[in-house]
Amino acid sequence: MNISQLKSFVEVVRSDFNITNAAEKLYTSQPTVSKQLKILEDELNVSLFNRKNNNLLSLSPIGEQVHHVACDILAQFDKIKSLVSHDDSTIKQNLHIATTHTQIRYKLPKVIERFNARYPNVSLHFHQGAPAQLAEMINNGDVDFAIATESLHLYDDLLTMPCYQWSRSALVPHDHPLAQHEQLTIEELANYPLITYVFGFTGRSKLDQVFYQNNLTPNVVLTAVDTEIIKFYVKRGLGVGIISSVAFDSQEDSDTLRCINISNLVKPSYTHICINRHMHLKDYMLDFISCYAPHLDLNYIHQPAQWLPADQKSRDRLYSALPEL
Repeated sequence: MNISQLKSFVEVVRSDFNITNAAEKLYTSQPTVSKQLKILEDELNVSLFNRKNNNLLSLSPIGEQVHHVACDILAQFDKIKSLVSHDDSTIKQNLHIATTHTQIRYKLPKVIERFNARYPNVSLHFHQGAPAQLAEMINNGDVDFAIATESLHLYDDLLTMPCYQWSRSALVPHDHPLAQHEQLTIEELANYPLITYVFGFTGRSKLDQVFYQNNLTPNVVLTAVDTEIIKFYVKRGLGVGIISSVAFDSQEDSDTLRCINISNLVKPSYTHICINRHMHLKDYMLDFISCYAPHLDLNYIHQPAQWLPADQKSRDRLYSALPEL
């Protein structure tokens, strides 16, 4: 048994049991991966997969156990490589982060500046998507970690670290009937067409719940994953925009839009750092997280398995103490 065999095994599982796709990701051939799997199964004297007509369908019960251990072994292998290269700051590295447009546009610019000054040889690559897509990117190994909403805590293979809470605001043109209001009611919002995020994206479900709890149906006329698109159509008079409050730029948006915070209507949502539980975070990755959330204790950041307390009371205390994004 060797590392190449374990890599082939784990990559095939990541690739939804498609050996051809796994071979492409490993920069090798399909026969080579097939051979690695056969050698591994022969050496262990077990069948790691459930098969039908020579096609891989899923992991066998023993395959599930072996896969868990193999992921841990590969994570430790990456950790060893990281230790060896730790002192060589000239090595070119890549950091892949899955996140949303709002994070990249409004929260990350200063974080990126600080990080680049410290790690000039690390190239940053951002991948955008909805929560389900971000989770898939993490599990497939396409990204190192994700910065996302609370939706990703539902995925068993992910470890999540709460970083911030954030509120929502309504956007209207200055000549809109709601523009003079300091606070809004859910009934007032229900009277107007709404422009907001795609369902399942950036805490959209919490907004819908408020309407349904009040026996109201939101009149959503347009949804988007990009806040700038929401602003664009609000300016054109299509409806009232509902966005993350941090996405309102007072310098760029105040001339044409009025922003009304609706935290009185909708409970806050939360932003998390999310990783695969088998992922080994290198030092520069941990430092990026620290730059992103400097209010968090370094010892806490360095212990992903302890990020989220097991008991609900401790979780509630943790979330309530988070600063606003």
